[in-house]
Amino acid sequence: MADASVGDGQDSSKPKILTRDMIAPFILVTLLFPLWGFANDVTNPLVRAFKDIFLISNAQSSMVQFAFYLGYGIMAIPAAIFIRSYSYKAGILLGLGLYAIGASLFIPASLYQEFNFFLIALFVLTTGLALLETTANPYILSMGHQDTATRRLNFAQAFNPMGALTGIYIAKTVILSQLEVEKFRQEERAANPEYETMLPSVVDGKLTESLQQLSVNDPVAHQAMVAADLITVRGPYIAIAIVVAVLFLVFLFSKLPKTMTHDKPLTRKELKETFGRLFRNKRYLEGVIAQAFYVGAQIMCWTFIIHYGMAIVGLTAAQAQSYNLIAMTVFLSSRFICTFLLGYIQPGQLLYVLAAGGMSCVLGTIFLDGMAGLYSLIAISACMSLMFPTIYGIALKGMGDDASLASAGLVMAIVGGALMPLLQGAMIDGSSIIGSIPSVKTSFLLPFLCFVVIAIYGFRAHRVHN
Repeated sequence: MADASVGDGQDSSKPKILTRDMIAPFILVTLLFPLWGFANDVTNPLVRAFKDIFLISNAQSSMVQFAFYLGYGIMAIPAAIFIRSYSYKAGILLGLGLYAIGASLFIPASLYQEFNFFLIALFVLTTGLALLETTANPYILSMGHQDTATRRLNFAQAFNPMGALTGIYIAKTVILSQLEVEKFRQEERAANPEYETMLPSVVDGKLTESLQQLSVNDPVAHQAMVAADLITVRGPYIAIAIVVAVLFLVFLFSKLPKTMTHDKPLTRKELKETFGRLFRNKRYLEGVIAQAFYVGAQIMCWTFIIHYGMAIVGLTAAQAQSYNLIAMTVFLSSRFICTFLLGYIQPGQLLYVLAAGGMSCVLGTIFLDGMAGLYSLIAISACMSLMFPTIYGIALKGMGDDASLASAGLVMAIVGGALMPLLQGAMIDGSSIIGSIPSVKTSFLLPFLCFVVIAIYGFRAHRVHN
């Protein structure tokens, strides 16, 4: 058949993933994908860090994820309308601008030492991320034949974990290992050798009590500790603000191809018709639901790996973050392998197989003890590696110009990452729901339920919607 991709027009048995004229813009837009990977994973450890710095509960510290992912839920639809009214390039520029502003707001937040100010900064930052994801994903899909769109997006998404790995490493070496509050915990552990004979979950509680006593008995020393730690936290965000500002200038002066057949303001009638088509598309609607549950599972598994390592295995925060780095390395390796497998296996079929694997690993996380449970938690990342872009590609297949608004629904589904960590944090604060198994472990029943939903969507995508 003739190659229907934009470009050289040569005959080939299969449509190409990319044609020559799209290689340069593809590379440029793919540079954006590590940006939200970095932001996600340098922020995840703040849930535990802020719990100790501000002496708040797990549920309260999980507001970090609520603020971070709420930006996606609020901004996704307006972002899509903006893109349709202007262009993909305009969406990228506005997204980069909001990203840089949000990261810069960490400076006043650290000076005022207010937890809520950090939440505002994260919210602004993620309105920018919502614009970037709403723009970059459909833009990549549009850079060639629709039959190769999912593989093209998977390839671009494969670079997202590179930013994530960088974020995890920075969080471990620049933030967690440098926190004064973590040094205090280690000093308390050394001063109380009897802790070595106690369960890690009990020791973790006693160390938190010691921090609370310090804030009451020596508020000046505790305030100095908080000030130093917040300066440590803001460092990586100032650095990424500078990087994003440079990228803004690169895109500002770059020429990008227009792949939408039109870019004009949407009328109310056009919006109504577009949303009508989307709401009638079961494959798309179910994809939005599956995406919300996937993002919730991903954020829970990566956010609370530190809690798991500290409370169940007895690791320090920095040591636990090292296992987050291993999990992301597994995720990255598996993504390239699964992208290759997509050349031979239908996306829906691969999706439900991966979801079944995720359920098995979650059961190991809950019911296996010590390091075996932690390794099971790490193994979940291999199963999650290709879920986001695969759900995305299945749901948006054949959307045409509707892809920008349809993409917004899938990006809005990222709000699952705002809601579900709050629930898991509350479960960790509460008592166990399975006998004597610690609540940190039993809280992973939530990711298990998420994978059940994803498996059902993968099955339906392969057997029904296909």
